[in-house]
Amino acid sequence: MTAQKPSSLMQTYARSELAFERGEGAYLFTADGRRFLDFASGIAVTALGHSHPHLVKALVDQAQKLWHTSNLYQVPGQTRLAERLTAATFADQAFFANSGAEAIECGLKLIRKYQDDFGDPARYRVIAFEGSFHGRTLSTLAAAGNEKYLKGYAPVVDGFDHCAFNNLNEVRAKVGPETAAIMIEPVQGEGGMRAADIDFLQGLRKVCDEFGLLLMFDEVQSGVGRTGKFFAHEWAGVSPDIVATAKGIGGGFPMGVCLASNKVAAAFGPGSHGTTFGGNPLAMAVGNAVLDIILAEDFLPAVNKVSAHLDAHIDELLRRFPGAFEAKRGKGLMRGLKCANGVVNTEMVESLRGVGLLTVGAADNTIRLLPPLIVTAAEIDSAIDMLAAVAAQAKAA
Repeated sequence: MTAQKPSSLMQTYARSELAFERGEGAYLFTADGRRFLDFASGIAVTALGHSHPHLVKALVDQAQKLWHTSNLYQVPGQTRLAERLTAATFADQAFFANSGAEAIECGLKLIRKYQDDFGDPARYRVIAFEGSFHGRTLSTLAAAGNEKYLKGYAPVVDGFDHCAFNNLNEVRAKVGPETAAIMIEPVQGEGGMRAADIDFLQGLRKVCDEFGLLLMFDEVQSGVGRTGKFFAHEWAGVSPDIVATAKGIGGGFPMGVCLASNKVAAAFGPGSHGTTFGGNPLAMAVGNAVLDIILAEDFLPAVNKVSAHLDAHIDELLRRFPGAFEAKRGKGLMRGLKCANGVVNTEMVESLRGVGLLTVGAADNTIRLLPPLIVTAAEIDSAIDMLAAVAAQAKAA
């Protein structure tokens, strides 16, 4: 018997056998014609669904003109996208990167540089939270502090202290003379789809103001309309100093951005930070096309309407199948279903895939529901029917 040739890919993913050939709206199709309703969205990336015609046209038009010049020259698409993002948010300035982790790294560097230039150079530590996920670089792994992901990468990058999520008293107790900032996901994604309490986020702003700290939000997954506002922190009426976002801002094209107030961004000058590919004309064309749709007057109200439809059905699932699901998590179209004791989320994700629904696992035995923001009520009804069918089997087991 001939031995199977090892894969040429590094084995960093336990991949499904599924391979998709094309996508349309909320659906993905395999080469043999099987159709799947996509409530994973590439892990909250394809915010406007697959093959959205406006995004396709923007990318093709730009690809026929210019792909890359580097940041040694003006990139007009960057200026336009930065102006639109800052006009729509708390921010005054933007730095474009290629991913969420890079956007987070930019923010962490900006924190240290700001304290070194304008605050207290002794301040460099960042308070972060248990259950968080900020990326796969050495520093973002340290920021999350998850032993599962840190195993094998000692020594852990210094500079992070961790508190329980939604515990303001613990945050206050953790502030010390070396504390520079607080960083938090308004809605934890990988960590189990837990949403921060409104009063907790407001309390963090007060703590930062009291102690001269910066407040940074990781909105890589929760940003760009995912919760029904452009950024999830807007539900709390809180103005941060720094926000990192990615995923939905590119609609599937690799892109991240670090946004900051003028006060904080002033710490960066020529040579302070950089990127070869970040902000390239292709990414900027797609990012601007995404904003064309998401910033339209009727778009986010529609997201909130369809989110309410999803919520009502999830509540009904919880009532019908207490043996399968025990809690609803998250906000907007960033929802989680915590599985009941005895039901394994990863097994349920696999079972849902078997009936044609794509979902994503998360910590704390939770299933992530991340449909595209253009999902319809009818598509939600279909997803709920599939969830109910699998839940009934899980309950019976």
